[in-house]
Amino acid sequence: MIAAVGHADLTPDSLPLVEAALRARFAHTADAAAGVVRVGAGLPLAVGRAVRGAGLGLVVMLPAQGSVPALLPRRDRAAAGELLLLAEHMRLLPYDPEGRDACVGADERMIRTSRRVLAVWDGSPSDGRDATAHLVAYARARGIPVDVVWPAGAARTPRAAGGARTSRAAGGGR
Repeated sequence: MIAAVGHADLTPDSLPLVEAALRARFAHTADAAAGVVRVGAGLPLAVGRAVRGAGLGLVVMLPAQGSVPALLPRRDRAAAGELLLLAEHMRLLPYDPEGRDACVGADERMIRTSRRVLAVWDGSPSDGRDATAHLVAYARARGIPVDVVWPAGAARTPRAAGGARTSRAAGGGR
């Protein structure tokens, strides 16, 4: 499988650019590996559309409480519905979808089960909220190849005073 992670705070105008770049990467995959993504709005949905648009299988990781799916944050529910329609397989993964550390742990588990990582990453260091740099380093430390995807024109939501991003899309790399 090919895991996809990246910045959760991409601007709305960046998502189509990222989706197109990911579709091209998945279309040129040497074998018919499935893509895997943790459920969410924003980047995860762009990944799901790109994987399926490239004709590959999609595995969607859903948060679980015990053996049942966990309630998703409202912002992720519509995207989750579309991702589940696109998915060939769904896997339950115990984590709290509202907890940053739990989401990072879920991404680490997803990476450990993959043979390659596509990282939608601008090259910035982890900042305590966004863990994309950490996830890239995590994969590389385990010998898992990482392909960085950052298409021309892609941007992240600007930071407001105090360091917080002004808006937040849900997805990998929290």
